[in-house]
Amino acid sequence: MTKRFIAVAGSIGAGKSSLVHRLAERLEWQPFFEPVAENPYLADFYRDMAAWAFHSQVFFLSNRLRSLRQIVEHPNSVVQDRSVYEDAEIFACNLYRQGYMSERDYHSYHSLYESILPFLPAPDLVVYLRARVDTLQGRIMRRGRDFEREIPRTYLDALSALYEEWLGRFSLCPVLTVPADDLDFVRHEAHLDLVVAKVKERLMGQTEVVFAADELASINSHLPGEGP
Repeated sequence: MTKRFIAVAGSIGAGKSSLVHRLAERLEWQPFFEPVAENPYLADFYRDMAAWAFHSQVFFLSNRLRSLRQIVEHPNSVVQDRSVYEDAEIFACNLYRQGYMSERDYHSYHSLYESILPFLPAPDLVVYLRARVDTLQGRIMRRGRDFEREIPRTYLDALSALYEEWLGRFSLCPVLTVPADDLDFVRHEAHLDLVVAKVKERLMGQTEVVFAADELASINSHLPGEGP
């Protein structure tokens, strides 16, 4: 069977880790998760972004590169929690634009990223979880990471805008956009079934794969209790 590599992209609280876990289970692929808990700078970063932005981003980049090496060496298909592109094109860029990372630090970071980019394996598919900021904030509060509770809404707004900019110019592989506001693939197996079906369609080469409103409405009408 052909080895496949999927990256799940999305802002903080979009549901990336949950989808990676469920996709890996359903497809019997190897998951590669983002090392949030291992980042020794993260709590300091959320308390003082300007002081710790560069350190935190370098840590994430180095770990992403380590994961990519493991992905290349892994014999089976894999699904990755957040892509290396997001580290540089979304998060580091946002920190620089908002004044949390100096021009000198941002230039050094981005030069490193651009120098290694040609050598990185591109995914076969990026699955982007698009969600409103209200949805992101609600999920951030529910998962209860203390260091995330004080993330400003303006920070999340800026991330969402950068994701749309990035996807508008991204061309290294196909992208499947999932309406994460409307789908709860953790509670509802039917929602997961739909996402898995769309992923398979995209990997099979279908150029236009969308989540139609009537399709979602039909699935939700058959769910027990309340919708997502």
